[in-house]
Amino acid sequence: MRKVVKYVIIDILRSKMILGYTLLLFLMSYSVFSLEDNVAKGLLTLLNLELFIIPLVSIIFSTIYIYNSSEFIELLVSQPLKRKSIWLSLFTGLSTSLVVAFLIGCGLPIIFFEPTLTGVIMILTGSLLSVIFVTIALFVSVFMRDKTKGTGMAIFIWLYFAIMFDGFVLFLLFQFSDYPLEKPLMAIGFLNPIDMSRILILLRLDVSALMGYTGAVFRNFFGAPAGISIAMLSLIIWIAAPLYFSLNVFKKKDL
Repeated sequence: MRKVVKYVIIDILRSKMILGYTLLLFLMSYSVFSLEDNVAKGLLTLLNLELFIIPLVSIIFSTIYIYNSSEFIELLVSQPLKRKSIWLSLFTGLSTSLVVAFLIGCGLPIIFFEPTLTGVIMILTGSLLSVIFVTIALFVSVFMRDKTKGTGMAIFIWLYFAIMFDGFVLFLLFQFSDYPLEKPLMAIGFLNPIDMSRILILLRLDVSALMGYTGAVFRNFFGAPAGISIAMLSLIIWIAAPLYFSLNVFKKKDL
């Protein structure tokens, strides 16, 4: 398993796309903090970039990598290796590579300009988002054999979580405005890891105006300290659930 993980990490870190992704994150992060006099404003600006770019790159790159590595995966399956070990090795290699790219690109500037608990939470959130969308990519690629359809599905999932989900919440809010929707909408918020990541950071920054309806309800119910813990737990579940289901499918899949 260690050899497979090492091979995947080295293979990915040599990729020009990952090198470009790391450089892009670093330039954006450094520019944001350099142009803003207020560090808190810089964090908010970087947060908006982080919530869109990191999930997009993580899910598309991981999906394409799995499809392009199909022959390599078939070779590993033909060896006396457990399928569980193979799949977890691919997950570990992809997650580690993308998290390292994020830590270099965003983590270093954040630590340099904002070496506080807020900065650490933002780094942790970005790392969790990278891993979450790797697991979603694994889930998509193991269910759909066709590369084109799988990549299209990955892009659609990103669009849903990043853009369409908020529209869906607003639609429910307007359609059922006469009913108490606080608890249902708070429960729906757990279904979007990007939304939970945003709430996690904004709870720490205490920027009520930018939390949106779901974030405001979340804060009213749990408060800042408990809300941060619950949001963090939900992100961990978002890692475990897709990985668990994709692993079960991969064990039984006829390659």
